[in-house]
Amino acid sequence: MSKEVIEGLKPEIIWNYFYELSQYPRPSKKEEKVLEYLREFARKNNFELKEDAMHNMVIKVPATPGYESQPTVVLQGHVDMVCEKNKGTEHDFENDPIKMVKQGEWMAAQGTTLGADNGIGVAAGMAAATDPDVVHGPLELLLTVDEETGMTGVNALEPGFILGKTLLNMDSEEDGAFYVGCCGGVDTVGKFRIKTTKPKEGMAPYELMFTGLKGGHSGLDVQAGRANAIRLLAQLLNRFDDVKYRISKISGGSKRNAIPREAEAVIMINPGDEAKVKSIVEKFVSDTLLEFDKNDGGLNVTFTRLDKSIEEVFTKKLSRRLIKTLLALPHGIMAMSPDIEDLVETSTNLATVSMEEDVVRIGTSQRSSIESAKENTANMVKAVLSLGGADEVISGDGYPGWQPNMDSELLKVSKKVFGEMYGNEPEVKAIHAGLECGLLGAKYPGTDMISFGPTIQGAHSPDEKVNIADVEKFYNLLKNILKELAK
Repeated sequence: MSKEVIEGLKPEIIWNYFYELSQYPRPSKKEEKVLEYLREFARKNNFELKEDAMHNMVIKVPATPGYESQPTVVLQGHVDMVCEKNKGTEHDFENDPIKMVKQGEWMAAQGTTLGADNGIGVAAGMAAATDPDVVHGPLELLLTVDEETGMTGVNALEPGFILGKTLLNMDSEEDGAFYVGCCGGVDTVGKFRIKTTKPKEGMAPYELMFTGLKGGHSGLDVQAGRANAIRLLAQLLNRFDDVKYRISKISGGSKRNAIPREAEAVIMINPGDEAKVKSIVEKFVSDTLLEFDKNDGGLNVTFTRLDKSIEEVFTKKLSRRLIKTLLALPHGIMAMSPDIEDLVETSTNLATVSMEEDVVRIGTSQRSSIESAKENTANMVKAVLSLGGADEVISGDGYPGWQPNMDSELLKVSKKVFGEMYGNEPEVKAIHAGLECGLLGAKYPGTDMISFGPTIQGAHSPDEKVNIADVEKFYNLLKNILKELAK
């Protein structure tokens, strides 16, 4: 991909780094190619590099001459990205660069996630470290791995890995806001052992495919009232009571922290029932579009006969257990915060359904700023999976939330800088998403932290885009906060 896509964008230094990051594949748990790029960045600039067993990195940046005695500031971001693409998009996230495309005032990607979450934050840290116009004390660039699939990188950090007690997390997605709190989260999975039988004589295979939904971040977009492709698939199959059908394949969603945009099933029916099934599908689409007209009106459902032979299908009992369980599993907002207006306090995401070897795996994730509410919601999901007949139900260890500190000195400095730059007050908020600040606060008690960033929309989906003008505002704000902290 040509660098022409970023030609003329300001500040040039941050866009150059973001473009370079986009050339290196960085799926969660498979970040080696981008990590080698970051090692070379440290070598080229003669920065000290420390790397732990998980391949989290700290790049130590000397202070601007004259500011060596000032306290160390940590600039933190994660190097991995959510890898989502539209159906029909040819892209190998483990080998191909992201194809950036300018869309008016936004930067996006061609049919895939962009990786501005959190590539823009990482690029900002690299830019601040090498920009001669940035005045700062000693810096530590803390670059973590595998944030998007469970925060395993930051969870593995050891005492003493960073020394700074002031930390700027650059993984937020709203211009003009400082975040001072976030929710914790946990994943809950149900596994159903696959039991099969032979399809009845004369049955033929058909594919049901759900596409066109918006999806999005399961924390940031949960209030948008968007449709869940897995739930819709279960609702449609539930309408087939008068049709003798059998399931041979079912799948949907791909990430624990994304609202599923797509889902599919292969079913066996009598070809004589094809017209009846098509009529049910058409009525279902009409009903669903009416329900989600304002929030998610792009649903497309195809019903296609397949030209292949299928030897095994799910037993009737397994099919019913799966469909009833998917219908019963909660999804969306469970509670709003009584303290912060319009903030979701607790939610759950019906995230994935997949076939792995001899099991059907249903994946969910729960979020809350209240630890007990997170546990209670996870227990509710576990109960539904158990009652649905799951052969195994697993809940992970999860990660803690980040409790707001409204007396933070860093927050006071940042608000002062913002006011001097823009003449008004920034918003001070908490976020219904998992930031690494919760774990960082637990790992390094006493660390003063805030999180901020430019406007990013559609994170965790192929609609992801970052506002170009806000990237410049974000970087200038970072520069001025660092300068103020160095005084």
